[in-house]
Amino acid sequence: MRSARLASDRTSCHSATANQVRLALHTAAFWPMHTLRAAIPEAHALAKAEFTTLRLRLLKFAARVVEYGWRIRVHLPTSVPEMALFRSLALRLSPSG
Repeated sequence: MRSARLASDRTSCHSATANQVRLALHTAAFWPMHTLRAAIPEAHALAKAEFTTLRLRLLKFAARVVEYGWRIRVHLPTSVPEMALFRSLALRLSPSG
C-alpha cells in the first residue's frame, strides 16, 4: 500500500541519494495536502478524503493565474465541481485570512 497515496514508499532508483531526494520531495508534498484536508469543514464529504481524491477534485483543473504586484488572482473555469469549497479554502488558507 502506498503511503498516503504520495508514493513515498517507492524507492525504485538504484542510487540511495536519488531515493532520499524522492522521499524528501514526497514528504514536502505531504504537508500542504495535509493542511488542505485539515482546513475542509468536517461536515463536507471531502473532509476525510484520500489525497488522490483531493488532488483530482480540488487541485487538478485548468485555471488562469494573473499576478498583480503582491496579489495573485486565480480565474477558475465555470465547470469546477467544488468551486464553493475551493474558494472557502483559498480564503481560509490565505495569509491575510
